Amino acid sequence: MGPVECVVLAFPGERLKVAAVTAVAELRRAGQVRLIDSLVVVKSVGGEVSTSELVEYEEYDEATAEIGPEVNLLGPEDAEEAAETLDPGSCALMLLVEHVWAARASDAIREAGGRIAGTVRVPPEHVRQAKDAYREAMAAATVGRS
Repeated sequence: MGPVECVVLAFPGERLKVAAVTAVAELRRAGQVRLIDSLVVVKSVGGEVSTSELVEYEEYDEATAEIGPEVNLLGPEDAEEAAETLDPGSCALMLLVEHVWAARASDAIREAGGRIAGTVRVPPEHVRQAKDAYREAMAAATVGRS
């Protein structure tokens, strides 16, 4: 089995956009991820939190036909934690996914006696900032050599 991760995708408004759900379905269809569970969390303008299963929404039928969670592992505690990150009047799609693309490498690592000792999620904005800083340093070094 590849690494498993809980991802919380937050959106403005109290309804998910079909395009977001379709993108998740495409990842599953392409064999990139296996969706283990999903949960929709809504934080109303008044701050009330509600949850529902993704498959309960008729407008996502085409997208969810490829998704269907295998087990219900995400629960009320997970929803409350996700809701803490939401602004009033917004929603989130919680996904418990297996990174299938990494499963083969994980098997080889285990067969060699290794193990995944830890992982750290690096936010994309940090990567962009580091790349920008590197480019600026390289440009400054190039100007300094001239």
